[in-house]
Amino acid sequence: MKNSFSKRLGKLQNNYAELIERENEPVENGNGVFDRYKYPILTAMHTPLYWRYDLNAATNPFLMERFGINAAFNAGAMKWKDKYILAVRVEGADRKSFFAIAESPNGIDHFTFWDYPISMPGTGEPETNIYDMRLVNHEDGWIYGIFCTERRDPNAPEGDQSSAIAQCGIARTKDLIKWERLPNLVTPSPQQRNVVLHPEFVDGKYAFYTRPQDSFIEAGSGGGIGFGLSNSIINAVIEKEIVIDKRVYHTVYELKNGLGPAPIKTKYGWLHMSHGVRNTAAGLRYVCYLFMTDLNDLTKEIYKPGGYFIAPEGDELIGDVSNVLFSNGWIADDDGKIFIYYATSDSRMHVATSTLDKLLDYVMNTPADGLNSSASVSTLNQIINNNRQFIENKTHAHTVENSSL
Repeated sequence: MKNSFSKRLGKLQNNYAELIERENEPVENGNGVFDRYKYPILTAMHTPLYWRYDLNAATNPFLMERFGINAAFNAGAMKWKDKYILAVRVEGADRKSFFAIAESPNGIDHFTFWDYPISMPGTGEPETNIYDMRLVNHEDGWIYGIFCTERRDPNAPEGDQSSAIAQCGIARTKDLIKWERLPNLVTPSPQQRNVVLHPEFVDGKYAFYTRPQDSFIEAGSGGGIGFGLSNSIINAVIEKEIVIDKRVYHTVYELKNGLGPAPIKTKYGWLHMSHGVRNTAAGLRYVCYLFMTDLNDLTKEIYKPGGYFIAPEGDELIGDVSNVLFSNGWIADDDGKIFIYYATSDSRMHVATSTLDKLLDYVMNTPADGLNSSASVSTLNQIINNNRQFIENKTHAHTVENSSL
């Protein structure tokens, strides 16, 4: 039995080492806007063996998993002490999520989890699940974790064990290990999910991007991505929400939308990445799209390309909740490189890389959604005509050059 235990443990350790040490590589022939990478950067199997297994042969002679991990996804991100840091949503086999920090030296592979998950303090109000943390390095000097906190709806009948209430949880830290829990955000909306803290003060106040919704699943009267100000972060209260990016019929964000990570400040405006949801015969489809708001007026949208920026492809389409791509973390390096961290099908984490120049070009020069088929054809015809004219002019110039030789 002892030899069998040691042999199995050796295989587990070797497989784990191979997974962590595997180098990632970009996928060729992309769309020119960003580069996907071949391998997921985090999965359930990336969690340490000493989380999942009791490694003592006396108490676990068959070396069984004692704490099953189902998924690692929806991670917030930041650069910290020259490491690429992800605050990962780790989901156990029991469906309960918790947060854990993983780090990488280069942002694309060799991600390893810290020894312990985050022990997130409560607020006194019972909560069943916490998930989808946005990491924000605020100008007030604190690192904030903004996340969703969920509990069963106390008003639901006993036979309904799926109705829930979601609110925005707030915590802050100086070292990503010890966290101070603050009271949940208060807004005029019945429920909140996908709330993001703006990284700078606005008129001396804390600014939040919200997603007002009537129930746990349905946005209902919630018109899209909201924006509001709070005088304090200790007891954050938004008295008025303004919708800055609304839901629109027959778009990729017709059913629901919400901000992903905190926006990136550029010389042209604030660059935002959001998720959009539409309903299909096969269920909900989640994609991400970009837009930009004015530097001085965060409620003024100045650029918004039509359609999605990134959507699930290939194996990304398959998982616990298929056809889902979700991002709540990105990192802008000082050299202009952008690391986009996204999860697929509520199962695993990936990375795509781009540059600030590419993303600005994409956002500012990609045609907006004309909101009907006729407008789409008109946009396409304009691109075709421009290209035909360019090709004809180039061909003519080449012919004249050859005839003069």
